[in-house]
Amino acid sequence: MQIDLVQLKTFVVAAEEQHLTRAAERLHISLSAASSHVRHVEECLDMKLFIRANRHLELTSAGKLLLEKAKLLLNEAGVFTSFAREINGKTEGILVIGASSEASSSGLSEVIARMRECHPLIGVDMRVRHSSSTRQAIKNGELDVGLILGRPIDTDFSYQQVDEVAFRVAGPIIWREKVENANWHELARMPWLTTSDSNMAYSVLLREQFSKRGLELNSAARFDNAAIGRSLLEAGVGLMLMRQEHINIGLQQGTLAVSPLIHERIPILVAHMFNRKDDPLICAFQNAANSVWPKLKTVRPNQD
Repeated sequence: MQIDLVQLKTFVVAAEEQHLTRAAERLHISLSAASSHVRHVEECLDMKLFIRANRHLELTSAGKLLLEKAKLLLNEAGVFTSFAREINGKTEGILVIGASSEASSSGLSEVIARMRECHPLIGVDMRVRHSSSTRQAIKNGELDVGLILGRPIDTDFSYQQVDEVAFRVAGPIIWREKVENANWHELARMPWLTTSDSNMAYSVLLREQFSKRGLELNSAARFDNAAIGRSLLEAGVGLMLMRQEHINIGLQQGTLAVSPLIHERIPILVAHMFNRKDDPLICAFQNAANSVWPKLKTVRPNQD
């Protein structure tokens, strides 16, 4: 028996998600198919890759060693396909793009429309992903291009900055006096809405702001979708970091109180693997992006 790339990708995604059901959802396959893929990889290698612990999966020692090799192999498969397209001079195929549910304000839809005008043989598969998940999916070849909220950190990525997003701390209007007058210690002790993924830009920004002051947030509830977070805030569950455009709406409607302590800006980046820069699909997207996003600028990954 041999392992194919689809089965290998399922192993990688299951390892990243630590959950077979979430892996199946992310790959748009059935749970039984995902289970079969992982089982096939284990049988071919004659080794256990996962330990089934309670409701999640944990990699075995062998699984951890093989995970990075699997990611490299999937990336090389993407490079191979890119090279084949380049040789053939074809600008057709399916471009898989990842972006968060907040991507509508970035102009990504206009970029896709422009690309389709110029290259009608290119199909697009859009996937809703948090930025941390988008980074991983680009690395393992699950995504071709991703829209990421956060700073450039992957040295093997090509990054361009689309825009910046302003964030501030907001709470329900009934807490107005407390929120507007709270110092850092008082703010940290109030109930907070935090994310379930510690690698999200939201979480990173919160850690930067409070941990450097020796403070730990009082997390009242967690969310994995910004719209759910805003709904919890409006219900009076806690404070959260909120994008400026949503703050403006809340202020106009009289539903939000805003702290004066945090004014932070995070870049919106479009990214792909650097070694795929000559892929005709990537180039077609890039040309459309340059025409829709006139302020698009190349940025280098942080080296620290």
